[in-house]
Amino acid sequence: MILDLLIAGVSALYATAGQAGGTGFVAVMALASLPADEIRITALALNVVAAGYATVRLIMTGGMNWPLLGTLLATSAPAAFLGGLIALGGNMAAAVTGILLLAACAALILRRHDAGEGPPIAKPVALVIGGATGFASGLSGIGGGVFLAPLLVMVGKMSAKRVAALSPPFILANSVAGLAGVVFAGQRLSVAVFPLMLAALVGSITGTVIGLRWCSETAIRWVLAAALALAGAELMIRAA
Repeated sequence: MILDLLIAGVSALYATAGQAGGTGFVAVMALASLPADEIRITALALNVVAAGYATVRLIMTGGMNWPLLGTLLATSAPAAFLGGLIALGGNMAAAVTGILLLAACAALILRRHDAGEGPPIAKPVALVIGGATGFASGLSGIGGGVFLAPLLVMVGKMSAKRVAALSPPFILANSVAGLAGVVFAGQRLSVAVFPLMLAALVGSITGTVIGLRWCSETAIRWVLAAALALAGAELMIRAA
């Protein structure tokens, strides 16, 4: 029951910033001492549920950048599948991921004011971003949005709110592809994941409503920065 509540809370927090909560899911399950081989596949399944609901809501409200999403997914989905085939081990991966998340957090905090939308992201740049974040998604169990968001804000000069509207379908596609890779490699979901999936759905519903109706663009950026800081610190502690 406690794990269910924590998963719901993580899902709600991340949903306010357009994220599924993959990093938080991994952190909570690690602290709950779940077997290491179950954490990645469970996190990917939770991402599918949380990001799936947020994606449906965004499609209903409109405003999604379909051309950019298609370009990103052209490389990210295959890369996520390949990442899912690889069993991640050792503390080095956790340390590197933690450093990247903390650096992304710092970039978002230092970018105090939105300077408006920049020019469209060049297609080759979007393809590289998609491939890199997709591979990280399948490899780690994190949906990829936590890597995509700061890259789009910094490289593409996109507003935090537009990034938040793009992240859920990106996370959904990468999580499905990564999950397919993990299953193809021979791992199976435990039946114990279904109550956690329900908790993730409830959290996603709550957080998405808060993010769409009451969070300003500045608030979304700070929530995202806080999520990145917590995730990065947790991973660094695990790697120590």
